[in-house]
Amino acid sequence: MARRGKRYLEVAQKVDRTREYSPKEAMELAVQTARARFDETVEVALKLGVDPRHADQQVRGTVVLPEGTGKSVRVAVFAKGEKAREAEQAGADLVGAEELVTAVQGGQIDFDVAIATPDMMGLVGRLGRILGPRGLMPNPKAGTVTNDVGKAIREFKAGKVEFRTSKEAGVHVPIGKVSFGSERLLRNFRALLDAIVRAKPAAAKGQYLRRVAVSTTMGPGIRVEPQSVMEWLAEG
Repeated sequence: MARRGKRYLEVAQKVDRTREYSPKEAMELAVQTARARFDETVEVALKLGVDPRHADQQVRGTVVLPEGTGKSVRVAVFAKGEKAREAEQAGADLVGAEELVTAVQGGQIDFDVAIATPDMMGLVGRLGRILGPRGLMPNPKAGTVTNDVGKAIREFKAGKVEFRTSKEAGVHVPIGKVSFGSERLLRNFRALLDAIVRAKPAAAKGQYLRRVAVSTTMGPGIRVEPQSVMEWLAEG
């Protein structure tokens, strides 16, 4: 078992592992327990009541966090002609067609989001084994295969994030930085959870939100009571 540092053990004492907190309590506690010398990222971890082995129970989508992510997002766009010029004007960090595909095949993956126009997918498909495992493969459901590249770029730069279930029905999404403070983080948390609840598959049965937790990069996990989350979202 890995040994925990003194700083971690000190802040972990503030978290009661035997209880589940309300969203507001959890976010305030996350900010209080962040003690690293850098601006830690706050992440949400969920366990959903779905079976991702079935196509009709997979959960995937995007949401624009109202407060942004606090991270500078590098966007690569696979496009040519007028769409390439549109991408450059919208602030894309990398734009190209065959030459960009070749660069990625050579190991140059200096971007956080990849967007492609539909006509480029035949070419981009060659990168499936490279971008797929990294969660970077353009996909229509994630809004990253589109002809409206300008809008897509601006949204991801402004704080659009993708969520999708893992093989274990888990979802992990960053919602901002500790420096945001609990109120701004709560607004992002609400936007994310609302989008995930709205994305509930019709085939999913029983309790949808099984487990909810928040944590900072170096901090302890803080469990959130799923029912309190649903009631909080219903309040609007």
